[in-house]
Amino acid sequence: MSASLLAVLLLATGGEAAERVDASTLTGRTLCGYQGWFRCPDDPAGRGWRHWSRDRDRLSPRSLTVEMWPETGEYPVTYPAPGFEHPNGEPARLFSCADESAVDLHFQWMREHGLDGVFAQRFLVELNDPSQDLVLKHVRTAAERHGRIYAVCYDLTGAPPGEIYDRLTADWRRQVNVEGLTADRQYLKHRGRPVVFLWGLYPERFDAALTHRLLDFFQEDGPYAATVVGGVQWQWRTVEDPGWAAAFRRLDVISPWNVGNMSVDAEGVRWAATGSWKQDLEAATAAGADFLPVIYPGFSWTNLKGPAAAADALPRRGGAVFRRQFEDAAALGLTGAYVAMFDEVDEATAIFKTSPDPPTAAPFLPADGPPDRYLKLTAEGARLLRRTDRPPGE
Repeated sequence: MSASLLAVLLLATGGEAAERVDASTLTGRTLCGYQGWFRCPDDPAGRGWRHWSRDRDRLSPRSLTVEMWPETGEYPVTYPAPGFEHPNGEPARLFSCADESAVDLHFQWMREHGLDGVFAQRFLVELNDPSQDLVLKHVRTAAERHGRIYAVCYDLTGAPPGEIYDRLTADWRRQVNVEGLTADRQYLKHRGRPVVFLWGLYPERFDAALTHRLLDFFQEDGPYAATVVGGVQWQWRTVEDPGWAAAFRRLDVISPWNVGNMSVDAEGVRWAATGSWKQDLEAATAAGADFLPVIYPGFSWTNLKGPAAAADALPRRGGAVFRRQFEDAAALGLTGAYVAMFDEVDEATAIFKTSPDPPTAAPFLPADGPPDRYLKLTAEGARLLRRTDRPPGE
């Protein structure tokens, strides 16, 4: 039987559905954080150079806020980046997540490499920005088209504490009642409920009572009930405040933010710190929660924060930093992870395709290998956690 005929028969008999990631559980899933926050002048959002530059009206080496340059050759729509050229003299270009085609390409890469899907960031402080709804719409469409799973991650950073509860719960009600978000077949469920990620549950940002109110809302039976993943500080187990200690242990899934958390070996080499994971897993299990480790490929934010921030960098070292975290998670019997992040070139944590030959006008980190190296490494890590060596499509 020819390959083309087999493909036709598979589609005719539901083979397409077999390629879809099962959205009924978080167990065995490795999801990437998806910022979706990049904008360009003349895109549908009209937000200027958002997240490429600290000056929305101008992109320059001094205003630049990213460490890595995306590989843009496959994007159907790109925008010229004035003043930036690749080493071969080719004018550099950038993409915008306000374009459906850009988000679709990202999900195409996920499907091609066997990645499960994303936690789509939704920034509470910017819910009045229409382009947030636009990007979420693109995510929904692309997840359906490519059979990937997704869930909303509310990022609480910068939101006034007194407004968090009302803003968040009103938006979730709208997503459920008006947008029908949780009815999507690719919207992630876990423990029988839709998943919602609350990122930024940090004691220094607001009091524990607010977190308890949010948990009361989501954990009450009814149309807005959800399984709550909590993005917490890595010291969550040892907080002394009894209200916060109780709040952390009410979460359904505990996911301590680990980006920038490093250890140093006997030779003085930096690695992502994973030494707390065993106790984190034990404490989460004792509380009746699942544990979702955060795994990241490396870290740098010199263009974002300034030259002094170079001391904070964690070099990727050809994927060794990334691989070791997956190996440590697998050794604990964990079956899934949260990869930070799919697209965050701001802090050099992106695993999507980045340029091996970035523009020369500013200091960029190269791709550390072929453009798709970290897509492949993420897929390999996910298979390791699932205890399978099968690549996508086999």
